Amino acid sequence: MRAWLEGIEQRHGLDRLTRQSRQLVLIAFILLLVLMVVRGFVIQTDGNRFGPLIAFVLPLILFLPSILTRRPRGHAWLAFVSLLYFAQGVMVASLPGQGVRGVIEALVAMLLFIGCMGYARFRSRQMKRDQAQH
Repeated sequence: MRAWLEGIEQRHGLDRLTRQSRQLVLIAFILLLVLMVVRGFVIQTDGNRFGPLIAFVLPLILFLPSILTRRPRGHAWLAFVSLLYFAQGVMVASLPGQGVRGVIEALVAMLLFIGCMGYARFRSRQMKRDQAQH
């Protein structure tokens, strides 16, 4: 796996891979955030309108500083949190009448995972390369 990733890095370049994985993270993050906001408003409990919304959205919002400051470690942690959303999407997909919504959520969470892991790897290697050159 390591040799395969290093081959991709040599063929495409770290700068390009870092930029593409960042774009994937941003797109998937925004899509997942929108899906969770919609889900939070759809699921409303008696007397607690914003509870589900906060529960679905807060874990993503907590990673916003890491995304905005482009920290690789924050992206790696976000990748692990995205697996929770993936599992939730798979569970929702098994509910009657919720299959499409669950599959979309699982796919977007998987894209976020792939983007975050790629960004964490490529940005870390890019930062080490830049430090070695100075």
